[in-house]
Amino acid sequence: MSPRTGWLDCSSGVSGDMLLGALSALGALGELPGILAAVPELGVTLTTTQVHRGALHATHVRADASEGPPRNRADVQAVLDRMPVPAQVRQTAGRVFDRLATAEAAVHGVTPPEIYFHEIGAVDSIVDVVGACLGFHALGLDGLTVSGIALGSGVIDTMHGVVPVPGPAVLELLRGTSLVAVGGDAAIELATPTGVAVLAELATGVGPMPPMTVADVGTGAGTRELDGRPNVVRLVVGEPAVADDDWLLLEANVDDLDPRLWPGVIDALLAAGAADAWLTPILMKKGRPAHTLSALAQRVAAEDVSRTVFEQTTTIGMRTTGVVKRALDRDWIEVDVGGCAVRVKVARLDGAVVTATPEWADVEAAAQTLDRPARQVLADAITAARVPTA
Repeated sequence: MSPRTGWLDCSSGVSGDMLLGALSALGALGELPGILAAVPELGVTLTTTQVHRGALHATHVRADASEGPPRNRADVQAVLDRMPVPAQVRQTAGRVFDRLATAEAAVHGVTPPEIYFHEIGAVDSIVDVVGACLGFHALGLDGLTVSGIALGSGVIDTMHGVVPVPGPAVLELLRGTSLVAVGGDAAIELATPTGVAVLAELATGVGPMPPMTVADVGTGAGTRELDGRPNVVRLVVGEPAVADDDWLLLEANVDDLDPRLWPGVIDALLAAGAADAWLTPILMKKGRPAHTLSALAQRVAAEDVSRTVFEQTTTIGMRTTGVVKRALDRDWIEVDVGGCAVRVKVARLDGAVVTATPEWADVEAAAQTLDRPARQVLADAITAARVPTA
């Protein structure tokens, strides 16, 4: 299956109903009504309508329910446990509510179990969180990049009194994450705690729309009309595209690693997604012998590769450089050497073969099986490939 990526445009903020609208527009919430019906004490009715926000057509999802009792984190979990959702959705929703409870507790100077806020226990918050987690799970995205999140300004009236915007809970939810906050001049709350909590849990990257082929766009509407901007969230879904310059060279100088560990480090980097990895002997200050560890990786794999460098070596720093990679077209053929199969990598330039390189592991295995020198097996494999070599 081809990789799928998503980009969320939060230039007008984000809320739970906006996320549900975008996911509904993409057809990712088909199971939500049945799931909510399985928990009748919530008494929820979902209404999905097509609306305009500014000049944009969008989908609006509204959850209608009678006011329920205040719920703490344990009460919410009891509701989640009764919902017929995949285990991964339930766990993700639980982590979102953990974030909400922790943020509210920090704002009010209490512990998370003591939180009994309407905002956390409200039925519409449960619907928003479960629906968002269910929808993103249904989309099966391999990554979700989130733009800068507009927060708004001014003040809002809450059950605890008037508070400034950005709200304290929103700022707590953003603290310690990679999400990027943008204030903006709109004198209203643009980003709600529920919306921010969901993105804090699900986002895998931040920034402008990454290189991708666009397959579909879901536009979710907020409830209010805003002056000067459409009150929407846009979720763009497609396949990630790799540009010619979308490669990174990650390097670290290491002078205190047991050299017997290096082969395992190289193997771990390749397993983490590096296209290539190698060592270069160097001489550091005060005449210390060392190695430069280098790894070439696509940008989408760079985080896993860099994490592997820190986990597998003793380095405490690394440098990253964008590079342009040019590679020949290549494919594999299989040749027979004395009854043993040997794979040969064939590379072409403008359709003409320029190299044919037998896979060394296959050459060694064949040499051992045939009890022949590896150099002879290598020569026979090249001959059997019947292609010129450089």
